Amino acid sequence: MKPLTDTVILLRDTSEDEAVRAFAEAISGDDARSYAKAYALLLHENMQNSFAEYLAQKILRDGNLFAERAYNRTLDADTRRAMAYDLGLLQALANRTKSLPPALAAAAAEGMPQIGYGQDDGMFGRQWNSEKTLDSLARFFAQNGYGIFLGNKAFTYCGGALRPVRNTSRITLADLKNYEEEKRAVESNIISFLRGLPYSDMLLYGDKGTGKSSTVHAMLNKYAEEGLRAVELQKDQLSEINVVKELLSALPFRFLLFIDDLSLEEKDEKVTSLKASLEGSMNEKSDNVMIVATSNRRHILKENFSDRDNSVHARDTMEEQLSLSDRFGLTVCFSSTGKAEYLSIVRQLADDARLTLGGNELDALAERWAIMKGGRSPRRAKQFVDYAFACQAKHTEIDF
Repeated sequence: MKPLTDTVILLRDTSEDEAVRAFAEAISGDDARSYAKAYALLLHENMQNSFAEYLAQKILRDGNLFAERAYNRTLDADTRRAMAYDLGLLQALANRTKSLPPALAAAAAEGMPQIGYGQDDGMFGRQWNSEKTLDSLARFFAQNGYGIFLGNKAFTYCGGALRPVRNTSRITLADLKNYEEEKRAVESNIISFLRGLPYSDMLLYGDKGTGKSSTVHAMLNKYAEEGLRAVELQKDQLSEINVVKELLSALPFRFLLFIDDLSLEEKDEKVTSLKASLEGSMNEKSDNVMIVATSNRRHILKENFSDRDNSVHARDTMEEQLSLSDRFGLTVCFSSTGKAEYLSIVRQLADDARLTLGGNELDALAERWAIMKGGRSPRRAKQFVDYAFACQAKHTEIDF
């Protein structure tokens, strides 16, 4: 007898889950070995007594057509019907925890641990394939996304596919002190992007530690609920940038294609790929992909001293540098901080952390930290306040 899950239409990822598959094969073949495998896999997830809940969680994270169309608000009657059919099959499978075939029932009677049904998930109700359940699922996917995009907002690109970044920065715009005009320019462009208005690819440049990457992370955190996602590309992946854009253009989210700490040699073949992707290739600018790069330099291409040997080559080099940087429609400079700006950031961070240091003492220690660490920047300010907070929490002297 074939497993119940063999005729699933949309929920293939759920039906091919290792524990689900093992349980289905155990029931269809009255096979204790497959049943034991299913039990072991569920036990590892602490779900051996809650198979119905385990299935429900898998369904909610299944990147299927029903979920995608629900998110897109394009759900049709045939897709709903296919989903109802699958839900009916999977609930029938879960119900088999209560009615084992003969050999499995005998093994259970002799002491083999049993997989429990548990309780129905509140969203699914008692009848998983009901119209009410379908409506609840449609609302869930519309509000939260689907598949790997459910609960994940940042991704990397590897082997032709997106991979979720599970541990992302939680930084907010409120955590980033000063640089108000810079943040405002970036945020305005992202809002235009999210609303389907004309937008620009962005280059954020300036000294290290000034908050360029953190600003991108904070924007992602703020607007993830509005469908904003980010995919980070490494410099050595730039030759694939148009392939990635094609992949993302078919998805119903808005993506920041993020390239951090970008600098390239003039003769690097990746320069051509990046320039073509920004403007000038057969690949049209995608409505749902914005290229965002950060760099410590305004002109991304590095200039060698040999480039200055003659005025003709120097002029060509400068034009090549500008032709890449200028293809970013928006460039935002995060300039280095002077003493006053640095101490202003320290004081604001210290207030957030509720440090008990007095103003003069705080300033003196922060300035000493900057001198010892080699410069003033928002990053140095954050590092100092974090260190001071840890010392305060441990009731130890701030000594470095």
